[in-house]
Amino acid sequence: MSRHRVVLFSATLAFYLAIVVAVLVTSWLVRFDWQVMFFRPYQQWPEIHAFLDYWVVLGQRGPTAVMVAAWLGWRSWRQHTLRPLLMFGAALLLLNVTVGAAKLGMGRLGPHYATTIGSNEMWLGGDIFPSGHTANAVVTWGILAYLASTPRTRRYLSALSAVVSLSVGLTTVYLGTHWLSDVFLGWAAGLLILLALPWFEPLIARVEATIFSLREAWRARRTGIVPAPEPVAVPAPLGAPAMVQQRPAGEGDAPAREPVGVTRATRPGARLAPGPHTARSERSPVTPAGSRRPPHSDRVPRGTTSARPVAGG
Repeated sequence: MSRHRVVLFSATLAFYLAIVVAVLVTSWLVRFDWQVMFFRPYQQWPEIHAFLDYWVVLGQRGPTAVMVAAWLGWRSWRQHTLRPLLMFGAALLLLNVTVGAAKLGMGRLGPHYATTIGSNEMWLGGDIFPSGHTANAVVTWGILAYLASTPRTRRYLSALSAVVSLSVGLTTVYLGTHWLSDVFLGWAAGLLILLALPWFEPLIARVEATIFSLREAWRARRTGIVPAPEPVAVPAPLGAPAMVQQRPAGEGDAPAREPVGVTRATRPGARLAPGPHTARSERSPVTPAGSRRPPHSDRVPRGTTSARPVAGG
């Protein structure tokens, strides 16, 4: 966790607590909530109502989780890592625990179910504070920017997630399903989860390593192949010549070298039998039955005077 991220986390947490306190004490923020509700934006601009009914789905947990999980699953398969899916699962778990606990703990009613004009509608059995759609939009689309592989992609995805989360939150106010303060707290809740993710990186790495080790053990048990133990190096006795480790041929290594300090045995010089020696072409092939060359009485061995008559006399 960098110092810059710690400062952002602290500032966002302070904003989160300020919104909660402002609603609890029924401050000007609650009065502004009622003014927006009485303004009824869905009646002021009815022509965009149909479009925003579909647009708000970008903050609904089920459809967005399926889309983002499919994309991150493809990335995990291509990169041979489980980190994108594990980080997304951790973010959704934090979202459900923190936002769900805040919703049930404060029990605020929504604009459509409000009972007393000007009240904060707290602890009346509701579940809208903070806005789940807004917090889910921040986390679901923000995790794509968090897991981006390049700074340029991270900037573009951060801008896209900011636009989607802001528009989804304001859409819930337009439709009358949330107070404006619910949306403010939803933005803060989702941003806190994204800023806290680096603290969970070591845990995610250990979980990933455990999953991969279990997978390798299951593959080895399925195939029946037991990994061979690695050879243990035996130290050479003192005074012995150093030996160079030799590997079996065919492994692509350099040819084996002879031990250092060992001299080659000198071969004895070739010794020839005494007497005249004939060339290989002058020798007669000999078989167990004797020579295979027929006798020729007129053949004169080499080195003697030829007895042939000289022509032209």
